[in-house]
Amino acid sequence: MIRFVFVVLAVLCAGLPARAQAPNMIAPDAWTAYLARFVDASGRVVDDGNGGISHSEGQGYGMLLAYLAGDRAAFERIWTFTRTELLIRDDGLAAWRWDPKANPHITDINAASDGDILIAYALARAGRAWNEPGYLSGATRIAKAIGKQAVKREGGRLVLMPGVTGFSTRERKDGPVLNLSYWIFEAFPVLAQLAPEVDWAGLSKSGQALIAAARLGPAKLPPDWLSAPAGGALVPAQGFEPVFGYNSLRIVLYLLRADIKDAGTLEVFKRNWIVENAGRPAIVNIPTGRVLTRLDEPGYRMLAAALSCALDGAAIPDDLRRFEPTLYYPSTLYLLGMSMVAEKYPRCL
Repeated sequence: MIRFVFVVLAVLCAGLPARAQAPNMIAPDAWTAYLARFVDASGRVVDDGNGGISHSEGQGYGMLLAYLAGDRAAFERIWTFTRTELLIRDDGLAAWRWDPKANPHITDINAASDGDILIAYALARAGRAWNEPGYLSGATRIAKAIGKQAVKREGGRLVLMPGVTGFSTRERKDGPVLNLSYWIFEAFPVLAQLAPEVDWAGLSKSGQALIAAARLGPAKLPPDWLSAPAGGALVPAQGFEPVFGYNSLRIVLYLLRADIKDAGTLEVFKRNWIVENAGRPAIVNIPTGRVLTRLDEPGYRMLAAALSCALDGAAIPDDLRRFEPTLYYPSTLYLLGMSMVAEKYPRCL
């Protein structure tokens, strides 16, 4: 068990100033533990809860965490794997799924827009902080490709398509199908400086509006996969389990990290996570409102603790002030959540 200590910055700009320093917000021993558990020698971020595969989301998370830890060597290692193994599409985006057991390793060439956003965002912040023009040029290429391939006007709205294929009104009767946890709001001001021709501000507004509107079922929560047809009601997308699930858990984190505090939206999560489930986020069936699984791992409980801190100034519980790697996904959420608390709400520590 490793004591998690953060160096708190007075200010961390959302945009790209003329020169920024890497924040070193993750203590070396905690970052070392994460690196040893989830990142192999090649720079591949291993999703050990999903059959040991890798994906663009994980590579982007790994790069962002390496930047937050101030670890240039690890950042370069993760970026090298990402660049050589995933950035093989001809449109500038990353193939989303890489399987060590398959040959070839890429088992789904489609892009995942959240992974591409994370990669571009991490590259931009690291490039500015470490004066690496190559990172900035890579970030610019990806940001422009996201704008061209994934930011679309569908269903009468400006939306972020989850992938390049498979989700549009042309491809699905209930299209467009969206995933609201793919809107990584903190990244949009940064990407706007790289690809100003894209309406990132409009995309941010549409995402916030959809999150506010997609309060479905008795629990008033958004489903992981949402059908948002023009002129029609927002409903769970066909062919996907109708749950507030592991994807949507991240919505709160992304809102808080971007300093977006829509009271109505966050109060819904507060009621579900803190009031009704004792600080444990839950997987919830949308049509019935029934709790399917309460999530006890520290990384998931950190999301609820961070929300309680942001809304009410509640202290982070003592048992959450230590980082102990569990599985890739909740461990990643833990690092992102705790570093956000240290930066924005040090009074809770």
